[in-house]
Amino acid sequence: MVATRNPINLGAAARAMMNFGFSRLRVVNPYEVAFREARSAVGAAPLLRSAQECSTVAEAVADCRLVVGTTSAGRRGLKHSLRRLEEGARLIGHALIEGPVAVLFGSEKFGLSNEDLSHCHWLMRIPTTSPNLSMNLGQAVSLCLYELSRDSNRTAGGARKIKPATAAQNEQITALLLDALGRSGYVNPVTSASTAEKVRRLVRRLEIESRDASVLLGMLRQILWKLGA
Repeated sequence: MVATRNPINLGAAARAMMNFGFSRLRVVNPYEVAFREARSAVGAAPLLRSAQECSTVAEAVADCRLVVGTTSAGRRGLKHSLRRLEEGARLIGHALIEGPVAVLFGSEKFGLSNEDLSHCHWLMRIPTTSPNLSMNLGQAVSLCLYELSRDSNRTAGGARKIKPATAAQNEQITALLLDALGRSGYVNPVTSASTAEKVRRLVRRLEIESRDASVLLGMLRQILWKLGA
């Protein structure tokens, strides 16, 4: 939950998590500091009290091997693959075999920012009849969790022996690559923020495997050492 403004929605999300068997809630810069006491968390107060509070999206998703953002889409220009909820839930179910998955929900007023979205591999939307009207945040969380939990057979089958890189590894690669691009003169200071988002999205689209991440990090560190020499 990223920059959630209304503690009632956080309470509703915690209650939905208890309903559908989810237990790891992470909040990024919640607007209301007293969210842990939300009365809407009926029966889920312990889960809400144990929620991990993070200062950045990168911190919240660091151990995850897949990061999926949610959006109402509408008229917004998106730079990610966008999947309907039922398709996205199937892909998330298979990905859970390999490791933790993060599903990001943005603030009630603005949704996820472009910087938040740059941490995502792809996006997911609930197919409503009014695409330009977003759903209530608590309701959206409930629908997504229901779809994720309704077919326990989705995760059947063996896990792949090769694991994808974690979000933390992808972010390390992104940071070193941006450092190298900056030292080489590729990055324009005026557009550095948008360049960082583009590079972050690019790294996630590559779907780097965990065993290759350390190799890439070593390559980038060597390049930076030479550039600094």
